[in-house]
Amino acid sequence: MAKPNYQFEKRQKELAKKNKKEEKRRQKEAGKTLSVGDGEGHSVPVVDAIPGDAPFASGQ
Repeated sequence: MAKPNYQFEKRQKELAKKNKKEEKRRQKEAGKTLSVGDGEGHSVPVVDAIPGDAPFASGQ
């Protein structure tokens, strides 16, 4: 009879836990970037802007 490989099982469990946590983080991040209502029925996208990275920067 073969001996159980507990280290392999533990590693697989840790990887599954890590993947699940990462997937939750991605879903949270995607939820933040979707849209937020402005109170008038219009949706305003939420975007993390980087200074100087605007597509219509003045002076260019």
